[in-house]
Amino acid sequence: MKPELLESLVKMQMPFGKYKGRLLCDLPISYLEWFARKGFPDGKLGMLLRTIYEIKLNGLEDLLRPLK
Repeated sequence: MKPELLESLVKMQMPFGKYKGRLLCDLPISYLEWFARKGFPDGKLGMLLRTIYEIKLNGLEDLLRPLK
């Protein structure tokens, strides 16, 4: 995994929706599960949301702590 990718997860904010303005790493798993069912957005945002979903699903949030 690229370090820039993890850095984006702790710096980028959700640009729309219920959690607009919240950091991607702080999105609740239920919201990410909703995207997994309905479909992630295209582009970089979708890739980052899929990544944070996998991180949370597998209990790997500790990877992000040093970057916060």
